[in-house]
Amino acid sequence: MLQAADLPNVDSALLVPPSASQLQAFRPSAHAPRILLLYGSVRERSYSRLAGEEAARLLQAMGAETRTFNPSGLPLPDDAPDTHPKVQELRQLAQWSEGMVWCSPERHGAMTGIMKSQIDWIPLADGALRPTQGKTLAVMQVSGGSQSFNAVNQMRVLGRWMRMLTIPNQSSVAKAFLEFDEAGRMKASAYYDRIVDVMEELLKFTLLTRDVSPYLVDRYSERKESAEALSRRVNQQAL
Repeated sequence: MLQAADLPNVDSALLVPPSASQLQAFRPSAHAPRILLLYGSVRERSYSRLAGEEAARLLQAMGAETRTFNPSGLPLPDDAPDTHPKVQELRQLAQWSEGMVWCSPERHGAMTGIMKSQIDWIPLADGALRPTQGKTLAVMQVSGGSQSFNAVNQMRVLGRWMRMLTIPNQSSVAKAFLEFDEAGRMKASAYYDRIVDVMEELLKFTLLTRDVSPYLVDRYSERKESAEALSRRVNQQAL
């Protein structure tokens, strides 16, 4: 076994070997999993919203509490102060949630600007709070043409950047205009079954990780930075 002397660039006092027992030391939460749903279109008949509504119904049937953010009226990033009511609503929902569903149309081979704006308004850190770190994420997209995965692939990159735990499964609905009835309900199909699969998997991952996420995202580099900041503060007071 390697000794501390074999790792001269590592602060051995801050190197904590991962432990299975630590993952079992947390008391499971009793409340329903809290899932926030975001969609990427403000059209009157928005298929990303309709798909999100189907996802919310499924999540509720499986025992989750859901909230959906309406992006209509959300300003462009940096085009308004973060005190704007829609920005505050979005950030409060992000903080409330334990997992998220992002559903975007694919437009010009990418997620929509509306979808990206919502994600851009959620900060990586807000004081001592980290609104997305360690939370679960499911990604879905709807397309007007043949099946594509450009938007979900991009959202996976953003989910990683936001330090979220993006589940393996995903949904991509092709020719979405054919998949919903006049009342806005999704028809029975393999696409619908996939959304059921994705929501089921999202809830499983949320239940598995929500109580241990502080331990899962605890990092050596951040412990080191915190220790150095504390040392600077104490030494400054000593002066």
